[in-house]
Amino acid sequence: MDAVLSDDAFVGFGEDTLYPYPAPSLQSVAAGSTELLRGEVRQQLPREPGVYGMLDLLGRLIYVGKSKSLRNRVLSYFLPNNEEDKAGRIVQSTRVIVWETQPSEFAALVREQSLIRSFQPRFNVQGIPRRQQPIFLCLGRPPAEQFYTARRHDPKALYVLGPLFGASRAMRAVEVLNRLFGLRDCSSTQPCSFTEQLQLFDIEARPGCIRLELGSCLGPCISGCSRSAYEAQVQRARAFLQARDASPIHELTSTMQRAATGRHFERAAQLRDDLKAVQWLSRRADDIAQARERYTFVYPVEEAGMQPVWYLIRRGILEGAVAAPQTATQRRATQALLKQWFASDKHIGTRYMPRPETLALIASWFRNQRSELKKTFLPTDLPLLPRGRTTK
Repeated sequence: MDAVLSDDAFVGFGEDTLYPYPAPSLQSVAAGSTELLRGEVRQQLPREPGVYGMLDLLGRLIYVGKSKSLRNRVLSYFLPNNEEDKAGRIVQSTRVIVWETQPSEFAALVREQSLIRSFQPRFNVQGIPRRQQPIFLCLGRPPAEQFYTARRHDPKALYVLGPLFGASRAMRAVEVLNRLFGLRDCSSTQPCSFTEQLQLFDIEARPGCIRLELGSCLGPCISGCSRSAYEAQVQRARAFLQARDASPIHELTSTMQRAATGRHFERAAQLRDDLKAVQWLSRRADDIAQARERYTFVYPVEEAGMQPVWYLIRRGILEGAVAAPQTATQRRATQALLKQWFASDKHIGTRYMPRPETLALIASWFRNQRSELKKTFLPTDLPLLPRGRTTK
């Protein structure tokens, strides 16, 4: 008996607004068993970059992934030692595999991020096999801001860093930074007030935890500080996330060394782990700060047998893509378009809307692929057409 499709059955990935050529068709293979599905994958999936999706018996998209070699990556799900882990659970739940080729590994990476954000497939949200789950580190929640983590970019936050990969390190860094900057870490429902706020009744407030007594919180829950004093610490915290203040690292290092010198080895070991979490976060913040400061350019990507694409990146955020010109006429038109983009400080067109989470993706890509930076250029310095291309 055929399965009855659910109301949220998958119908397609949708338009790829960063692909400036006719869209490749969505391909699929289906089988009634895992073994038969593996055979279909081996025969039909190409060894090309792309994104893939897994559909369950009800036709629902349960997982999205990417690879620079679709066939090799998807076949890895069928390995015998995967049966007990999440990769095995995904493939055991899968009856259809769909895929879409991409012009490069970079294009596949960007497309995957967009698809996960749009569809929120079950296995991407609950657990990603062989990878860590993305997390955002945020500074916000007025009137007494604090560090906190979120699974998605929080547009209401004062500052957001991410997506990051390493939830346990991020959550430990949040705990340590709230303590170092004296920011609260209580629930957002906890009432807060400051010394300059007048009270109708003179009622003695009680702190919600012992951090005020320990000297690791300014105590906005009991009017323990002024708004300006708390705001000063929030701005220092923001400066750290923007890679402009390394004082937390210096403070932790100094405290750890004093603990070790005093032979308080358990305390020193705890501080060492705190320091590692904050240093990790500092490196990610530095990568993103560098991307904001230096990464405004056109990034040309061309792989053998694929159509070349020029990606428009401003302050580390991907803002669009255009087809690489093939003729002198196309080159002039493209140059005019790129100059307009570069001068206006606005993205071009409406098909693709820039997303802030691409900042971390871009920073990570160029950190791991440093040689790719040599290919980039400003819109005012377009490269010459390759030999053999028409000049009309």
